[in-house]
Amino acid sequence: MSNNKIVIFTGTSISHKEAKSLLDATYMPPIFRGNIDQVLREGYRVIGIIDGIFFNRAAVAHKEILHALKTGAKVVGGGSMGALRASELDVHGMIGVGMIYEWYKDGVIEDDDEVAVATNPETFEPVSSPMINIRETLKAACREGIIDNTIRMELTIAAKKTQYGHRSYLGVVQNGIKTKLFSEEVGKKLLEYCRNHEADIKKQDAIMVLNKIKEISSL
Repeated sequence: MSNNKIVIFTGTSISHKEAKSLLDATYMPPIFRGNIDQVLREGYRVIGIIDGIFFNRAAVAHKEILHALKTGAKVVGGGSMGALRASELDVHGMIGVGMIYEWYKDGVIEDDDEVAVATNPETFEPVSSPMINIRETLKAACREGIIDNTIRMELTIAAKKTQYGHRSYLGVVQNGIKTKLFSEEVGKKLLEYCRNHEADIKKQDAIMVLNKIKEISSL
């Protein structure tokens, strides 16, 4: 199967530049409604969905993906919007990969905002931190002994209550200091840890999507 028949919608969980270094394919911005029919008309037979538009445009519809599957196209999802749709449509043949896909499928997480971020409209790069990454990074900070489990839970709840486009590690730490969960000194240490050791689950899963596509396109 030739590489020019592979298209992948991403740019937020992983940059197009980095993705291209891992898999030779056509890369398009985060998916929104209407994109699937467009790429089918252009002859793409393997469609990777990683990132997608959630709130400011119509999201990719289930029926679009089902139509692609009925035409015999392979649709692989993971990382963000792809994980969400794959958890709903894997019974119809969509291929889901990664931890986020598994968590949505098992009901560990349910809300769209777990993976949603604000993005730079020109580069698609995130300008806020996804809840899923914050959640896992705080767990790691807890394991490292920087914060205890009670503080981790309080910070996670506060982050979840924050609108997705305003979530950041700086905001999480400032909230902890403001509510006297910990000192400024501990806050500084936590912020440094979060920024340098973020558990980037979305990127890890995006790479798994690329690897899965590489595997099925070589069959």
